[in-house]
Amino acid sequence: MVALAVVSLLHDLAGDMVTPLLPALLATMGSGPAALGLVEGVADATGSLLKLVSGTVADRIGHLKALTVLGYGVANVLRPLLAFSGAWWQVLAIRFGDRVGKGIRGSPRDALVASVTSKETRGYAFGFHHALESLGAVFGTLLGYVLLSGGLSVRQVIIWSAAPGVLTMLVVALAVKARAAAPPPGVVKLGIPPVAGFRRLLAAVVAFTLGNSSDAFLLWRAHEVGVSVAVTPLLWALLHVSRSATATWGGRLSDRRGRPFAMTAGWLVYAATYAGFALCRENWQVWLLFTIYGAYYGLTEGAQKAMVVDIVPKEWQGRALGAFQMAVGLAALPASALFGLLYRRWGAPAAFATGSVLALAAIIILPRVSAADGLTDR
Repeated sequence: MVALAVVSLLHDLAGDMVTPLLPALLATMGSGPAALGLVEGVADATGSLLKLVSGTVADRIGHLKALTVLGYGVANVLRPLLAFSGAWWQVLAIRFGDRVGKGIRGSPRDALVASVTSKETRGYAFGFHHALESLGAVFGTLLGYVLLSGGLSVRQVIIWSAAPGVLTMLVVALAVKARAAAPPPGVVKLGIPPVAGFRRLLAAVVAFTLGNSSDAFLLWRAHEVGVSVAVTPLLWALLHVSRSATATWGGRLSDRRGRPFAMTAGWLVYAATYAGFALCRENWQVWLLFTIYGAYYGLTEGAQKAMVVDIVPKEWQGRALGAFQMAVGLAALPASALFGLLYRRWGAPAAFATGSVLALAAIIILPRVSAADGLTDR
């Protein structure tokens, strides 16, 4: 579990040298919020859709590490190519390929984490994993800031992201140990687990995700309020410091108080901060909102994956994790596209207020998940 967390730290270090720079990269090509929404929506939907396929393959053949290594390899080869893009559709194509890699590795990696945990520690384990992931994002954004401050261009910083990408591949290939699990008896079919509680969880998460656009829009909003491009990496790092600092605590909270409790708290934080982004007018307000917004991730990321594993039988874990993230990704595509259109037509207040309202609607659905179907004791 620790080795996998270190892999995620290194991979996010490489990725977040690049992610905060995407709005600036697209702006140099003459593209605006609508293009950003399409790029990020398609990218996120692609990765999540493939997670159901990779989860099914993982349940069928049991080779969790091989799929994880393959997924990280695809992403780390493609990401530096963004430095050579000259049009928004090229950025879209590369981000699409990057997220194909994410789709391949996501479910098998999470199934590896689940395989070494019990129900009593599962939220903590997933939370710890996300804490190191976010710490990597902090290091990546700070490194990007240092390189930009040292005179490198946006495209040169993207090229340098290849270095931690190579380290990621070395660690995942050499340090992560896993035995191939025995395939379950019978035919493993592609599909959603036939568990009522799991389907109610999907309904709540989809409702929430329809208002959960790409975080790149938060950076766009920060630029609009007056935060300079030069300090954007510091703002992004602050978000991930908050995310990392609250992730392990949020996972442990879900172990003690229940998964729905932690997720509801996180979605309330999200609704409040999105309302704040709709109304903010000063730089200091943006910095405060980014700090608070990180707690939304800390409260929900470990809890929701642990809840998925709690609900379904063991032989369905790969597919359940994949189906969960597929649902999130499919909802993310219209979410980011719609957000971009609302932003362009009616401005930030309308776009962010819509996200806040949908988060509150999802909270109404979520408590029914465990009420109707008790969670398993695994």
